[in-house]
Amino acid sequence: MLQPLAFRMRPTKIEEVVGQQHLVGPGKIIRRMVDAKLLSSMILYGPPGTGKTSIASAIAGSTQYAFRKLNAATDSKKDLEVVAEEAKMSGTVILLLDEIHRLTKPKQDFLLPHLESGRIILIGATTENPYITINPAIRSRTQIFEVKPLDEQDIEIAIDRALTDKKVGLGELDIDLESNARLHLARATNGDLRSSLNALELAAKSTPADDSGVIFLTLTIIEECLQKKALTHDKDGDAHYDVISAFQKSVRGSDVNAALHYLGRLILAGDLPTIARRLITMAYEDIGLSSPAACARTVTAVQAAEKIGFPEAKIPLSNAVIDLCLSPKSNSANVAINNAIADIEKGGFGEIPAYLKDSHYKGAEDLGRGIGYKFPHDYPNDWVSQQYLPDKLKNADYYEPKSNGRYEQALKEQYGKLHPSKK
Repeated sequence: MLQPLAFRMRPTKIEEVVGQQHLVGPGKIIRRMVDAKLLSSMILYGPPGTGKTSIASAIAGSTQYAFRKLNAATDSKKDLEVVAEEAKMSGTVILLLDEIHRLTKPKQDFLLPHLESGRIILIGATTENPYITINPAIRSRTQIFEVKPLDEQDIEIAIDRALTDKKVGLGELDIDLESNARLHLARATNGDLRSSLNALELAAKSTPADDSGVIFLTLTIIEECLQKKALTHDKDGDAHYDVISAFQKSVRGSDVNAALHYLGRLILAGDLPTIARRLITMAYEDIGLSSPAACARTVTAVQAAEKIGFPEAKIPLSNAVIDLCLSPKSNSANVAINNAIADIEKGGFGEIPAYLKDSHYKGAEDLGRGIGYKFPHDYPNDWVSQQYLPDKLKNADYYEPKSNGRYEQALKEQYGKLHPSKK
């Protein structure tokens, strides 16, 4: 049986991994492990189709260690025992354990001594947050790395490889992929390379060649094979970002009807990840402290939309957009943190006052740590005047309160009481 294109195109060495350069690029942590052949067990977590299995496969190929793949949910302890026996005979086995967050305690207890001995190099893969879902006994014996969605340039590289590779790709076929169709393949899957490659293969294998033997893949064909519509059939390929930009600016400008129009475009494109990310960003960037309740409602609406999926997801999303449009606006928190970061980047560090430094260790008092610190709860109204910024920055003023909503108006009044000079 012919394996899917995404499976066939998996890298056989670390240099072939597409994306994830923060982990596998020259000088980065996983590349260093491979180059030195000093591998440690690890957990890779991130969205589907972003390269967790590819990284494991590439590590095995580059180090020439045996590579085995199991699923923590469906494979038994007996399957783990087989891998352990192989490790005893061959020296080292790299085990990719998919859905590691579903590893049962008996399987975990069996694995632990083999991880300790180094016979099995475990590469756990999960879409869940390992700090929440994975047992501390496993976490303490692994390094945890986040695998991020691929950007469109990464996916375009993989598409081009697939079109030209005659051994495992589609290079034996004479394929003419329209530029806007290629762009849609790279963008519409939101960083899921597996979906992009499998849609490309379906399009190529299901589209008849013309009389000269050329398979023409148009945007319409790719839309059908991806089951995702392009935002618009523009020639420049800018529509994707134009719609997102117009969406945020319409919400920021409190134009409900325009915001719903652009939300509708994104919904028809099936682009729930972009909508979710943009809504939460807008809530905290543009509404912020003027209405924290609206921010919380937006997060809840996004979670509901992600849980129920399209088409019903349009309902909580519409609720959130109308709520944000008609909420008072304030970017004071965003401006404040940007000001603070800009100050730090210019060298605005300064020495932390000694009375604020950690004093919970032997010898701290001899170093003057914590001496003279005023504990606010020992004073009336649980507040006492005290310098917290370094001397170099003691007059820094990052936050400029606004009063566009009841909540931030209250914050402004409290800020004025605490800092009378900044009223």
